[in-house]
Amino acid sequence: MAIFRDLLTKRKRKHDSKEELIVPEGMMTKCEDCRHIQYTKELQQNGKVCVKCGHHLKMTADERIAYIFDEGAFEELDAHLQTTNPLNFPHYVEKVQVDVEKTGMNEAVKTGVTTIDGQRVVVAVMDAHFRMGSMGSVVGEKITRAVEHATKLRVPFIIFTASGGARMQEGVLSLMQMAKVSVALAQHAAQKLLFISVLTHPTTGGVSASFASVGDINIAEPKALIGFAGRRVIEQTVREKLPANFQTAEFLLEHGQLDAVIHRHDLRKQLSLLIQLHVGGEKQ
Repeated sequence: MAIFRDLLTKRKRKHDSKEELIVPEGMMTKCEDCRHIQYTKELQQNGKVCVKCGHHLKMTADERIAYIFDEGAFEELDAHLQTTNPLNFPHYVEKVQVDVEKTGMNEAVKTGVTTIDGQRVVVAVMDAHFRMGSMGSVVGEKITRAVEHATKLRVPFIIFTASGGARMQEGVLSLMQMAKVSVALAQHAAQKLLFISVLTHPTTGGVSASFASVGDINIAEPKALIGFAGRRVIEQTVREKLPANFQTAEFLLEHGQLDAVIHRHDLRKQLSLLIQLHVGGEKQ
């Protein structure tokens, strides 16, 4: 407790001689599921998995890359690509710029070449902190280029999806990214190269309906929300009550739409093993 008190700052209340302790911003984090409050630093050291209930909190792209892949191995691709405003949607560029400043990313996905236990792969890591991970033309272009680079290098491609779906401000230009990425993945598959899709919370809309679901191996993190339309829309359409666990990773696994649900602490080891089993001694 003494250490905790030392980290707090003191501030006098207005019109009062008494002092109150103020917790520095960002020092503590509340679990979204069980509401347990824990040190942010300890949470990050635990892979952003709640120490009390095991809930998997959202990771940034940089946190995911640092947690899964070999230290210092990541070489980013196409970091210069930035969103414009092709449809002249009001205030769109300003909103994107807010997220650029907030996240330090140019778009909602980071792509690059890296290694996992020394095995070279190309990765795309989507980040729900940037416009809810929505898929615009730059997101689709970056993922497509990453897949094509994996094909050129003849190495596995891994994507971590986290998205609210297509970006409405770009209309059909956003929707066409579903087909564009899928074509690149088909060309990758034609070369008999491995594609692993890791679906994280949330993976919804056009992303779930296209490239997120066509991996040679489809994996999800526990309790991840995965689906196309919203629960309420589906219930109103089919006119029946859906199961409580509908559109969760566990529900999809039970119904044959996933190959595995893997705890974040085990993900690096399992991905490494899958690559080793499928690629084996092939020269990369």
